[in-house]
Amino acid sequence: VNEIAKRLLVDKLINEKEFLTLANDGEFLASLGIKAESIEGYLFPETYHFDRSMTTREVIRIMVRQFWKEITPEMRARAEKIGLTFPQWLTLASIIGKESGNQAEKPFISAVFHNRLKRGMKLQSDPTAVYHLEKAGKPVKTVLRSHLKKETPHNTYLINGLPPGPIANPGIDSLRAALYPANINYLYFVSRNDGSHSFSATLAAHNQAVSKYQINRKKK
Repeated sequence: VNEIAKRLLVDKLINEKEFLTLANDGEFLASLGIKAESIEGYLFPETYHFDRSMTTREVIRIMVRQFWKEITPEMRARAEKIGLTFPQWLTLASIIGKESGNQAEKPFISAVFHNRLKRGMKLQSDPTAVYHLEKAGKPVKTVLRSHLKKETPHNTYLINGLPPGPIANPGIDSLRAALYPANINYLYFVSRNDGSHSFSATLAAHNQAVSKYQINRKKK
């Protein structure tokens, strides 16, 4: 939400204070059909045509309206079929979207998380560990070990299962990937530092991949 606010501010399309206040206004969210404490997850990423005559409320309404247009009855039925509530689906999609911008990889990322959830394993997703900082408007370029140990509601290195809500606003690729994970047995993945990931089914194979691709990762 903070990133979207900053992007809209570049073109002077919103009042930042009002935008961030409305993002957590229960009455306003209810008017948009959102049954959550925050608008995080519901601001659909798309190309929009705004103009400065629009109010901050109008800009938000347009983005949320697009979100609801993307959500089909078939998608809702699929989420229910695989045992995900609507908030859980949206939350999982947001994590998938933060983990990879590679469309082809997203079903594999999704499979890893689905497989971990089924086994009762922690998701251990780096973006969840720094969400509290992103939310506070403090972007993190490199996730450190100290971040992974920080006790926050969304840190999946410490909590079991999914976080209490979305950590970003997922696009349609991430929403679909959350519903249709690849049929593979992977449990781990690590960045190759080129926009792609190396996937593994065992911890031993994963550790080898980490050594290969993340040798220079900071250890603070």
